[in-house]
Amino acid sequence: MSKDVVSRSLSVHKEHEVLLKLEAAGLTDELAQKVIGSKDNDLATKVVRLIQNGGFEATSSQKRAREIMGNNFFGVEENFKHFGIYYAMGPDARKALSEVPFTEEVLQAHKDTHVLVATFPLSILDIRSKAPRSLFYRHEDAWCNSQRFAKDKGEVAWHLVRKTPVQNSTNRTWSDQQSLLSQDEETPTARVLTYTIIGHFLATGERLFEHIYVRTSSVVSDDDGGSVGYFGSGGLRVDSRWDDGRSGDLGVSSSRKSN
Repeated sequence: MSKDVVSRSLSVHKEHEVLLKLEAAGLTDELAQKVIGSKDNDLATKVVRLIQNGGFEATSSQKRAREIMGNNFFGVEENFKHFGIYYAMGPDARKALSEVPFTEEVLQAHKDTHVLVATFPLSILDIRSKAPRSLFYRHEDAWCNSQRFAKDKGEVAWHLVRKTPVQNSTNRTWSDQQSLLSQDEETPTARVLTYTIIGHFLATGERLFEHIYVRTSSVVSDDDGGSVGYFGSGGLRVDSRWDDGRSGDLGVSSSRKSN
């Protein structure tokens, strides 16, 4: 087979329909020739990527954040690819995510220690249903199935989440751990932390909080808080810990407050 011949995946009828749609949208002979003559098929690749992303085009703010954060970035395109989120990109979602709410200076300072993640309205149970089964410790009999915080879908937003527990936060109560946070930090919810851990793994293969639990701001009861961690080969664990308890394998999570 000639190297110029492409294996066909579309029927002739489907190709004709696509061409008619493109012509109706303004494709001219001149524009078609630009696609044909594009170096390394660059234009056609960009068109296909745009279709794959549901028509999403990154803003300059999003592009710059990606450049700074490198692999520690889980944005709109990663959500499309790994969680299949197309439905949520309405005007409100686009507006909420168009500008990253952290300065370039803040991103530069946190590019190696934090993950910048765009969250959509997905609960912990939703995330679990979209991720490979092996990435969560339990499913049908999981403790969190009946917990309200595990069903909370949250909002569309950017979060800058620390990849490790707050330093020296183990063997402390919840109150003691909170005193370690700077005025620019807060403890994220279990949903945001789960979103970050699973999303980052799907995008990079890196396991965060592999050998430790961390407390989150999610409330289980008057005396309990939600904790997340031990993301080893057995899958991520979503659990509860006494707020006044101390343990060597229980730290606290943190994220950077937005500008």
